[in-house]
Amino acid sequence: MTKLSARVSLPILLWSLFSLTSQGQGVITTPRVPSPAASVTQTIGISTVTVNYSRPSVKNRPIWGALVPYGWNVQGFGAGNSAPWRAGANENTVIRFSHPATVEGQPVPAGSYGLFFVINKDNSGEVILSKDYRSWGSFWYDPKQDLFRAPITVRDVPASSELLTYDFNNTTKTSVELVLRWEKKEFPVKISFDVDNIVMANAEQELKSTVGFSWQGYASAANYALQNKVNMEKAMGWIDQAIAQNKSFNTLSVKANLLKAMGKTAEGDKMMDTAVLQATEVELNTYAYTLLNGGQQARAIEMFTLNAKRHPTSANCWDSLGEGYAITGDKKNAIISFKKSLSLNPPANVRANSEKYLRQLGAM
Repeated sequence: MTKLSARVSLPILLWSLFSLTSQGQGVITTPRVPSPAASVTQTIGISTVTVNYSRPSVKNRPIWGALVPYGWNVQGFGAGNSAPWRAGANENTVIRFSHPATVEGQPVPAGSYGLFFVINKDNSGEVILSKDYRSWGSFWYDPKQDLFRAPITVRDVPASSELLTYDFNNTTKTSVELVLRWEKKEFPVKISFDVDNIVMANAEQELKSTVGFSWQGYASAANYALQNKVNMEKAMGWIDQAIAQNKSFNTLSVKANLLKAMGKTAEGDKMMDTAVLQATEVELNTYAYTLLNGGQQARAIEMFTLNAKRHPTSANCWDSLGEGYAITGDKKNAIISFKKSLSLNPPANVRANSEKYLRQLGAM
């Protein structure tokens, strides 16, 4: 009797000592077993989605309808009511949005949320975001804290995932699919951001910092608006501030293209002519190629020719002019231009390009 009591009381005593120690002085950090912690982050535009979770293993156990019951059948330990699945192990699975987002069509303010799922036998299900993200799993789940619930369709997949895993698929400029994958099922959740408006709002804030002390900050903000066709009026104010600090081809050409995008074609063309007067050799060459790639062949040849006239001893200018002629089908002038390039002792890369074209044109 004495020996039995000793064997039973020793682990109880050790656990009591451990509890007192952990409450009084804390304990060392040790590996989490058997469900290690993990984190995954995806950037969409300038926004991020982060999921912090714990990764249980299948371990040859039946998962769906057993370890993870179907429907709302997980009893909350603290609240005493039915609760959804905590979508992982240990603490709440937490999803964080750096900016306001849309999740399965529902608006979600920036912040942190508990992430829960429901799965039914027919693979229908729900995704739930809870404003209470600090609780432990589903035990204190309170439906009053739900931000929203949205239906999802769980997918069957052929390959089994031993460890529960979160991943991001089907990324676009504005959206991504968050996928929980475990055993042979996937739980997909569509997430999107209003990227252009987020970038514009962020630009306004950044331009109030040290970024606003340089013309590059205003020019880059205006150019983003131009390229994405958003908030043109605001962009016009920004590019005017950039021009006031640095009147150059870069700033003037952005304003010219903004004017054209706003339907002020004549003003835009006049502004671009002014920009061309400011252009360096490299800037004008790049502009000409942009025109060529955009199908404006006549204007491209005009710019290549102007650049060669301005820089008659530049082999690269003549090589580019030859390329413009070759692409537009003017074989005679292409050959003349490439031979002019070779006569100016070009660098190796320019020489190789001119010779390549001359061989293609049958002139070598």
